[in-house]
Amino acid sequence: MRKTGAANFTATGSMTTARQSYTATLLGNGKVLIVGGLDNDGNTLASAELHDPAAGTSTATGSMTAARIEHTATLLGNEMVLIAGGGDAGGDLVASAELYDPSAGTFTATGMASPRDAHTATLLGSGKVLIAGGHWANDRVSSNLASAELYDPTAGTFTATRDMTAMRVGHTATLLPNGKVLIAGGDDGDNALASAELYEE
Repeated sequence: MRKTGAANFTATGSMTTARQSYTATLLGNGKVLIVGGLDNDGNTLASAELHDPAAGTSTATGSMTAARIEHTATLLGNEMVLIAGGGDAGGDLVASAELYDPSAGTFTATGMASPRDAHTATLLGSGKVLIAGGHWANDRVSSNLASAELYDPTAGTFTATRDMTAMRVGHTATLLPNGKVLIAGGDDGDNALASAELYEE
């Protein structure tokens, strides 16, 4: 059944770069930070841009320290954006994380405990970020992950936390009103999962 009314889509200003498999994060100033991804030639991008919904325009901002796809981008309580993990078009993992500073328009590297891509990142009530699951690989071995870690913005460090009950890629992670995180579904490397679990800090 066709809906009627005022709802519709209208074109707005284009991005500065054609890209797919990137992240888009709404900043506190109302702009949207667009980071990384793949271009039309299959190149992994380190570039980033800011889209201004009010003006309908996009402008380039500082580039990441590493090109990334399948990374996460999380707005922190201090208005910085944590860019974590990811990989490149060749399947190699980016074993690092970095912070975007909206006031300076720059990225700076920070540590990461475990290289991974296709993971989830959830901002907790404490201000820390839960990084869970995803995929790990090197030249010889590839595996889905059950491991998880916490990023502490105050210390600028990642520390391991308890493993999930199952390896998961393509899962979801949802912060609940009681402060727990619902981890649901995904793929364990062999099958799609119906299971779910709760993380409590």
